[in-house]
Amino acid sequence: MDNQDSISFLENIFLEEASNEAIIWNDQTYTYRWLYDRVHFFKDLLVEKNITKSAVVVLKGDFTPESIALMLALISHRCIIVPLTKYVKNEEKLLAIASVEHVFTIDENDSFDFKTIGSFEKNDLYKEIEARNHPGLVLFSSGTSGEPKCAVHDFSKLLTKFHEKRKALRTLNFLMFDHWGGLNTMFHILSNGGVVISTHVRTPENICWLIEKNRIQLLPASPTFLNLLLLSEVYTKFDLRSLTMISYGTEPMLPSTLQKLKSIFPDVRLLQTYGLIELGVLKSKSKSDDSLWVKLGGDGYELRVVDGLLEIKAESAMLGYLNATSPFTEDGWFKTGDSVLVEGEYFKILGRKSELINVGGEKVYPTEIENVINEMDNVAEVMVYGERNPIIGKMIVAKVRLSEEEDKKAFIARLKDHCKARLESFKVPVKVLLDNEVQYGDRLKKTRI
Repeated sequence: MDNQDSISFLENIFLEEASNEAIIWNDQTYTYRWLYDRVHFFKDLLVEKNITKSAVVVLKGDFTPESIALMLALISHRCIIVPLTKYVKNEEKLLAIASVEHVFTIDENDSFDFKTIGSFEKNDLYKEIEARNHPGLVLFSSGTSGEPKCAVHDFSKLLTKFHEKRKALRTLNFLMFDHWGGLNTMFHILSNGGVVISTHVRTPENICWLIEKNRIQLLPASPTFLNLLLLSEVYTKFDLRSLTMISYGTEPMLPSTLQKLKSIFPDVRLLQTYGLIELGVLKSKSKSDDSLWVKLGGDGYELRVVDGLLEIKAESAMLGYLNATSPFTEDGWFKTGDSVLVEGEYFKILGRKSELINVGGEKVYPTEIENVINEMDNVAEVMVYGERNPIIGKMIVAKVRLSEEEDKKAFIARLKDHCKARLESFKVPVKVLLDNEVQYGDRLKKTRI
């Protein structure tokens, strides 16, 4: 039994940094002393509300000061925490899957509401966390490729890596509150005495305004958002010279987008990140700013490639899914489903095996074709997918959103000529659809068909 408080190391940092900025939200600044005191306020509130250790508690919010403080108090109280956002779909279904007992909701004004749903018999994964006397974390996959999977973690294991001090930067907490990428950013900032700058308005214009106003140094974002930023050209209206790094992950980055990003921000370091809700975020190092080859791993992670697919063994791996079969091999390796190439110490992630299109026996990765089409003028977004064909199995379909109106026949002819010059014949789209609908969801990630 481990009786060590999982956030005691953070509270020590909060006291050391007491007078310094910790969080900037809605144009207001909150110090580390405020955060320390507010965590203790919520610790007392949890006792007052009769919330027991190992209780399953939803925390629905964003990276607001109250959400952050309450998250830390729940960890200290050794609850099993289910973070959600306002963008979640089928919330009642998710609450049932996770056997949630209590719900805290924190709105955009940073006011909180509390309700108790009831009590449930603990499943085996929750019982294991309770037996360890540790906090737990429950994360749902985005569900873009089917039913959302519910991953259960021992929160203490995820927090271990933040004990090592690293460089602190003024960072925009851009990624979402209910996925480990966003939480990983938050814990990294706070454990190093940095500044969490957060917002619920994730538009290119507002993000650029925040960077200028708050002298933000690090922008972690999705490739979809970065593409929107480039298309909007709002970066020309703001002073973004404080930026020293842009990190990107959560979905594949198109090489053409990365090249454009590098040309516009030549002095900014571009870093590819890689993480999974089942394992956490791995340490990464891009081969160069304009390269998609990346070195992955770090303490607590081992990597191997089996039949072209990446497998990872991690000390911070989840205990298991609540609603799906185990994705681990018998010897404890997690099967990521990501197809990769290997060159020495570096990996290049080609895409999910599940997204492969079989064209007459030839394997086609959608991102390869999307990248070629994305090089063309007047392309805002492109999504490539397979459609059943009685002769070749599947044919390539490209769904394109244009930046500006253009003659349909002329554009399709231009697209096919461009693809024929750059791709093998079986990779050239057979069908091209022009659609004005955006191809991303609330999470600013591509919504694949």
